[in-house]
Amino acid sequence: MIFRRKAKNEDSETTADLVADEEATPEPRAEGPFDSTEVDPALLEEEDRIDLGALVIKGQSGMELRLQVDEQSGQVQAILLVLEDSALELRAFAAPKTAGIWSEVRREIAAEASRMGGTATETEGPFGTELVLVVPVEDPDGQIFSQTSRVIGVDGPRWLLRATVLGRAAVEPDATPPMEETLRSTIVVRGAEPMAVRESLPLRLPPGAQPAPEPEA
Repeated sequence: MIFRRKAKNEDSETTADLVADEEATPEPRAEGPFDSTEVDPALLEEEDRIDLGALVIKGQSGMELRLQVDEQSGQVQAILLVLEDSALELRAFAAPKTAGIWSEVRREIAAEASRMGGTATETEGPFGTELVLVVPVEDPDGQIFSQTSRVIGVDGPRWLLRATVLGRAAVEPDATPPMEETLRSTIVVRGAEPMAVRESLPLRLPPGAQPAPEPEA
């Protein structure tokens, strides 16, 4: 799908937590990404937005939407938005209502990068503290090269949105605006159901879309 211009913690939430959430009035965000309760419901129905279940996105002109689907379960695991030689991966997770989990998750990502023989550097970006990862990656020909990525985390009301910037936008500032604008315009639909902390929020194919058939051997 192409966008075109228009002409493990296993603790789950309790019923009491959910009641408290309903009674609380969240602090309005100055900038996105937003929770669905923080925006006008009509915004979710705009023609240029795509409903993917837990995430409602609005891509930039020329951006291609790809979905990472588990072959066995058929479940959508992540969203990938590609523009030329840059990409933005989006994943959303359940979080406690009392505190964000990005600082904890960030340390775990950094430790994993180190285990892989790479580096992880904390830096302050437009969405707060983020990570710049440089890790060794093997290409299809068996050659090893270093891949740089930016990992951004946004703590929301009972959710964590993790965005990974890949390709040229991860290393060249002039290529980052479309990725950051797409992230800012993203709306997270957390829902009221109890979920285990860090459980992936359910994503789905866009209405009317079908998984691409497996290529013939």
